[in-house]
Amino acid sequence: MSDYTVSLQNIDVHLHHRRTISVEGGLRLPSATLSYTEIPLEEKERLFAEVKADPRFHDYLYGCYECGICVAACPSARFYDFSPRKIAQTLAREDVETFYVQLNEDVWNCSQCFSCTRCPRKNNPGGLITIMREVAVKNGLRSTQEALAGYTRVIYKIMTTGTQVSPDMLQEDAFPDWGPQVREVSRNLDTWRKALPPDTMHTTATSWAVDERTTRELFAIWKMTGALDMIASLDEGLHAIIEELMEDELEEMGLAFD
Repeated sequence: MSDYTVSLQNIDVHLHHRRTISVEGGLRLPSATLSYTEIPLEEKERLFAEVKADPRFHDYLYGCYECGICVAACPSARFYDFSPRKIAQTLAREDVETFYVQLNEDVWNCSQCFSCTRCPRKNNPGGLITIMREVAVKNGLRSTQEALAGYTRVIYKIMTTGTQVSPDMLQEDAFPDWGPQVREVSRNLDTWRKALPPDTMHTTATSWAVDERTTRELFAIWKMTGALDMIASLDEGLHAIIEELMEDELEEMGLAFD
């Protein structure tokens, strides 16, 4: 099996060369980003229609009593200017202007705990937000690129190793809030990991050693479900890195890239 460990610095290089997709489909520099009011109404309606066309949409939205139970249960509402009730109301009223603002801002304040499903009307604001996030990712919205920029390393780890965070990511510059002990932990990490009883944890490149067959099956899932294509719409550099790592393994399974 090929070595999936590459320099994390290389993963971040492309972040300095980001470009965004205009509503016409052309590439433009971040400085040319349009304000919400400058986005054509047709584009906002198209995105709303894409959300509404999702087969889960009508199972998640039945109307709103405006009782506020979802807001009272929402942990994000305690710390942010965020309301799951407003999400449901906006979608029910088909208010595309407010919807577009929520698509760019509010959906990333949701913790996806689904406490809001205690709604007496059987609405699922968290599920609606899931759909909205997927649409935002597929369309490569700049706000989505910015919201997910900090997760580049995590996405890379998940899609190439099957584990989310690796021990070697615990570095002093990345986790200064962990205190001065982080430096010692990082310096002795290889030795300490090898002292752990399970053989599968004698690694720092991943949280645990993932079986080769499992990794290949994950690659096939990412490719066949379109998850890899969603990454391309957000971050072409990260997509290229992951695609290159996956290609040889998928070909051995008889699944070649087109």
